[in-house]
Amino acid sequence: MGTARQKAIDAIANTEYDLNQLDFRTNQLKDLFGVNVFSEEVQKARLPKPVFKALQNTIKKGAQLTDPAVADAVASAMKDWALEHGATHYTHLFQPMTGLTAEKHDSFLSPTGTGSALAEFSGKELVKGEPDASSFPSGGIRATFEARGYTGWDPTSPAYIRENPNGATLVIPTVFVSWTGEALDKKTPLLRSMEALSIQALRILKLFGNTEVKKVFTTVGPEQEYFLIDKNFLYSRPDLLNCGRTVFGAKPPKGQELEDQYFGTIPERVLACMADCEAEMFKLGIPVKTRHNEVAPSQYEIAPIFEDSNLATDHNQLTMDVIRRTAEKYGLACLLHEKPFAGINGSGKHNNWSMSTDTGENLLNPGDNPHDNAQFLVYCVAVIRAVAKYPELLRVSVASAGNDHRLGANEAPPAIISIFLGDQLQDVMDQLERSDLKSTKQGGFMEVGVSILPKLPRDAGDRNRTSPFAFTGNKFEFRAVGSFFSIGGPNVVLNTIVAESLDYIATELEKATKGGKDLNKAIQELLPPILKESKKVVFNGDGYSEEWHKEAEKRGLPNLKSSTDAFPVLIRKDSVELFGKYKVLTERELQSRYFIYAEKYVKEVAIEANMMVMMAKTMILPAALRYQAEVAAAVNATKAAGVDNAAQLEHLKDLTGVLSKFQAATKALDDAAGHHAEGDAYAHAKYMKDSVIPKMAELRTFGDKLETMVADDLWPLPTYREMLFIK
Repeated sequence: MGTARQKAIDAIANTEYDLNQLDFRTNQLKDLFGVNVFSEEVQKARLPKPVFKALQNTIKKGAQLTDPAVADAVASAMKDWALEHGATHYTHLFQPMTGLTAEKHDSFLSPTGTGSALAEFSGKELVKGEPDASSFPSGGIRATFEARGYTGWDPTSPAYIRENPNGATLVIPTVFVSWTGEALDKKTPLLRSMEALSIQALRILKLFGNTEVKKVFTTVGPEQEYFLIDKNFLYSRPDLLNCGRTVFGAKPPKGQELEDQYFGTIPERVLACMADCEAEMFKLGIPVKTRHNEVAPSQYEIAPIFEDSNLATDHNQLTMDVIRRTAEKYGLACLLHEKPFAGINGSGKHNNWSMSTDTGENLLNPGDNPHDNAQFLVYCVAVIRAVAKYPELLRVSVASAGNDHRLGANEAPPAIISIFLGDQLQDVMDQLERSDLKSTKQGGFMEVGVSILPKLPRDAGDRNRTSPFAFTGNKFEFRAVGSFFSIGGPNVVLNTIVAESLDYIATELEKATKGGKDLNKAIQELLPPILKESKKVVFNGDGYSEEWHKEAEKRGLPNLKSSTDAFPVLIRKDSVELFGKYKVLTERELQSRYFIYAEKYVKEVAIEANMMVMMAKTMILPAALRYQAEVAAAVNATKAAGVDNAAQLEHLKDLTGVLSKFQAATKALDDAAGHHAEGDAYAHAKYMKDSVIPKMAELRTFGDKLETMVADDLWPLPTYREMLFIK
């Protein structure tokens, strides 16, 4: 019969996939982009002019959409367009606190009562839906028996068509709130935070005499890392199937030591899958730009062009969903856990963040001479101040059991939040701190030493992949976000803390200019003290080094190594005051997220611990006992034959010793996982961190040791050397 592992390998070896499912000669990229999106172009063609103008006024300027006739007209046009695309149903897509998206499908069909039916969709149905809210995480905002929740149309994120094997669905992005109006989702606080930042950013633009701009957007380009393995391996690994990561697995002889995977040739089946994913994303209006092999074997990355943060968040959720669905067509499984395999790099997403006006100006673009660009300096210093003042909020925005495996593990930034500015900007900021702005370092050209090559321009500063928050030319890259995260949460924090800094700076500059002071003079007096106070968070060196950890401690920078250390920051007085002041999250909403995150941490660790115990008892232990019996039989046979069997006997003793420790560790973990801590969800999370996770690590040590000792034909689980390299 063979083990499930052997069957998986046989299935992979004997299966062929159709890798030519697309023809980009007949369906060119430019013709695919946005075809399934109810875009501005489609709206302009299908809506009456006054309706189109009102809708665009809402989307681009934030004007409230109050006229029901506008919603009715949009709904009618949207329905007709969707039916032409084969849609049979519509859904309000929302982002509950599970971190995933949720949807309930309703048919367009309405019976007439005369034996026939009409396709109908009203403005009322477009604007508001009512899914059951009782089973989604609410953190105490809703009792279990209080089921009413509302979805509300988000006109700033366009509706789109999701093609299904049979038919299609009109998808309408929405917020999700309780009957009391409190946010039960990721989108509502994000929209609030974007509005808060826009208000404060406009105050500074007004000081510079810019009255044309009506709205400032935060923009994001999230790079998404993920693993692709053969789905037969997924089905043979209950830990991957249920936990998203391997809870056992010995280090393979070859991992990422040779660094030959990074930017290497993309395997054929993976490339076919990527192309299919991109085609689907193009149709959905997702501006994906880059694809490549990542550092770890079987790890890949996809990166889009910048968009409005709200739309970028929606698109990133879609991106993860498209990759997961499309991978199955090619016999692959997409793994989005932050650390699916121990000992090699895990996956994150780099949240490239900036601010842009509705006239198209990037407020974090330094220009050729940033030392002369007062407006850029004000916005940039505001960001530095925000990160220096609220590093713990940034840390908690990326806190999870999965991301704890990754942060600070020489593959992702450390849990210490710091800023990398680069040579050019650091030099400008040093001059600014001294109140002596005179020059800007220029990059020049690189001397490659090959005469036939054109001159290669060099950037004025290098990059730093060990920094959690790095300036990269015209944006800041928040590198600590986990692969499976919604980028909504981190951007809520970023937008809010920067809004507070912009508010502080705008208030001080307004006071100074109203008192008759020249704006440039006021800026020159205000920014240097801010930099002096905030420079503790600026670090341009190696964030992985022990020296930095010691230096960070001297500087007083927090090092919240575990998510359980970070969660309480959410409900601290200063956090409540900050989010409350800018109307992003109420104290009750913050409390709810504190409990939701702690509860999720507990559940994830509990699932992994129970899975480890199950696999230990039903898969690893039986295989090890069979092998032990074989070795014991061989020892007895050689002894009976009068042959020296000292080496075999020593091997049996080693095996039995590891097996005994494995069984003891299994019982210890089983007992720890079965114990329920006293107190609330956070107390349970602390218990999991302090009592269960160490026992999981101990059990894994002995389980992985057994994998290197038990006969290969008896080992039941697909191994790292197979899962990561067999395509």
